[in-house]
Amino acid sequence: MAQTIFERQAPSAALIRQSLAGSKAMPFWLDDVDRGPEHPPIAGRETAGLAIVGGGFLGLWSAVMAKERQPERDVVLLEAGRVGQAASGRNGGFCEASLTHGEENGMRRWAEEFELLEQLGLENLNEIEATLTRYGIDCDFERTGVLVVAVEPYQTAGLAGEGYLGQNEVRKEVNSPTFLAGNWDKHGTAMVHPGKLVAGLARVARQLGVRIFENSPASGIARANGKVRVRCAGGEVLAERVILATNAFPALLKRYRWHTIPVYDYVLMTEPLSAAQMEAIGWRNRQGLADVGNQFHYYRLTRDNRILFGGYDAIYHLGGKIKPEYEERQASFETLASHFFTTFPQLEGLRFSHRWAGVIDTSSRFCAFFTDAMGGKVASAAGFTGLGVGATRFAANVLLDKVEGLDTVRTRLRMVREKPLPFPPEPLTYAAVQSMRWSLDQADHNQGRRNLYLRAMDALGLGFDS
Repeated sequence: MAQTIFERQAPSAALIRQSLAGSKAMPFWLDDVDRGPEHPPIAGRETAGLAIVGGGFLGLWSAVMAKERQPERDVVLLEAGRVGQAASGRNGGFCEASLTHGEENGMRRWAEEFELLEQLGLENLNEIEATLTRYGIDCDFERTGVLVVAVEPYQTAGLAGEGYLGQNEVRKEVNSPTFLAGNWDKHGTAMVHPGKLVAGLARVARQLGVRIFENSPASGIARANGKVRVRCAGGEVLAERVILATNAFPALLKRYRWHTIPVYDYVLMTEPLSAAQMEAIGWRNRQGLADVGNQFHYYRLTRDNRILFGGYDAIYHLGGKIKPEYEERQASFETLASHFFTTFPQLEGLRFSHRWAGVIDTSSRFCAFFTDAMGGKVASAAGFTGLGVGATRFAANVLLDKVEGLDTVRTRLRMVREKPLPFPPEPLTYAAVQSMRWSLDQADHNQGRRNLYLRAMDALGLGFDS
């Protein structure tokens, strides 16, 4: 089995250890923002026209747009910890227009409406930008696009078409000796500071009159005399309508428990680069970067010229549990550090300031799905599989359409009406995921050739993405 570029040109173990020494085990985004006032936990009974469970991007967008649609509506938002502390504060900050996890996945599943899905996704990204301007949310929004790069010869053919860059051209954009070709989509992705986006949306929600309760985990949901009761540790909310925005965390609607699984993704952030270091790598156009492998990396610059470098390892734990101890995985951080210095050997000596992990709410179709319950009084979305920074706003519109009983272009989409296949119960899911990870790794070491297991999963429309 052939070695990948990251094995053929691996840096020394000493360099890896030195680069990670002293790094802080905390998401940079949450360490680099004024998160605003802490909200009180719920105490006793509250009533609301709309209750939202979950204070990440999906919950916050739902709250803001619910008040924009009906300013008089009484909206309560419940968050188990602090707003944005889970995936919304731990991602790479790639805000993509795609709602389908790319053209190939979208065309395979919804070919007849893919053009419409692309249009709606681009409109959604435009509306995100307009909302940030309207409310004065400074979240380092840079619509610089994303540059996908080939690091093995067999990967270059897949990048042909509009936006293609040959080896010399791609290295003029970003100077890495591993880059063999690239494709730069200049319009479909923006870079954002997720922590600042969360804080900004929470501020706007408060100003619009949303009542936010933090440290208020929801434990159950039930009908109650024509309304919906959401039970919490310190009280409850009796609401006319409910939106569930818990994503990777266990679904309050138990029949959807196995429609997503929590997959841990690991991330490093460097210290700020000097002017000389920036000159050594170029990267003047500040686009996001991703490489082509099944086990891929994503990386981007921050406003103060740090480099975020994440991805590759995608770890699922038996039982689908979410635990703080899973976030500190030294092997994954060392792998990322090694691959970073293979990508940018000219940055030898640079150190990482932060290391962290986050949970991706992975669905078998690679993108969000939508459900409703209790006669349309409850709606939920989950399974964003890494696309949540942008797609959550589109999903919030779908969920508001649903709980308001509206027939819209969004609710008529087959993508919205259909549900993905659930993952099997344990231990079958763990075995299937481990087989998938092994097979993807084998493909990366075998010119991208997919084995029988991967081809069978492709045929069934099932998958697992790093």
